Amino acid sequence: MKRFHVHVAVDDLAQSTRFYSALFGAAPAVEKADYVKWMLDDPRVNFAISARGQSPGVNHLGLQVDSDDELAALKTQHNAAALALFDEGETSCCYAHSNKHWLTDPQGVAWEVYHTMGEVETFNGAVAPSCGSSDTAKASGCCVPAASSANAAPTEAKRTSGCCAPA
Repeated sequence: MKRFHVHVAVDDLAQSTRFYSALFGAAPAVEKADYVKWMLDDPRVNFAISARGQSPGVNHLGLQVDSDDELAALKTQHNAAALALFDEGETSCCYAHSNKHWLTDPQGVAWEVYHTMGEVETFNGAVAPSCGSSDTAKASGCCVPAASSANAAPTEAKRTSGCCAPA
């Protein structure tokens, strides 16, 4: 079963945590110094906020699936539709170890399609938090690939920056 994912960049994490906890009537499932996530069942959504230096607003949207089989089926569907996609594979980001690919909609909104396999201790899975430890890293759009043309061939969609980009 799929779960809708929304990630919003915020200016004040504590104030936003209070607001969204009241809005959803639920405490966060994950709380870190720079990141908070609610795993809601009604509505079925993975809603995350972070204060990592990005402009406030929607950071990215996504679909979280329960298995690698579901992820593979969506990847096949996206490739068959000739959607430009960046296959990130296994990676650690947003305090989670996941298998994922990215799409960019015609307006430039990044869509993350992923299966989470476990948690990690830091935002990007590094031993020491490298993403967010400097103004440059904060501004890099951690975990979100650079915008690409919605009409590009699947192999043309690439991440050019961000803490979760492959080396």
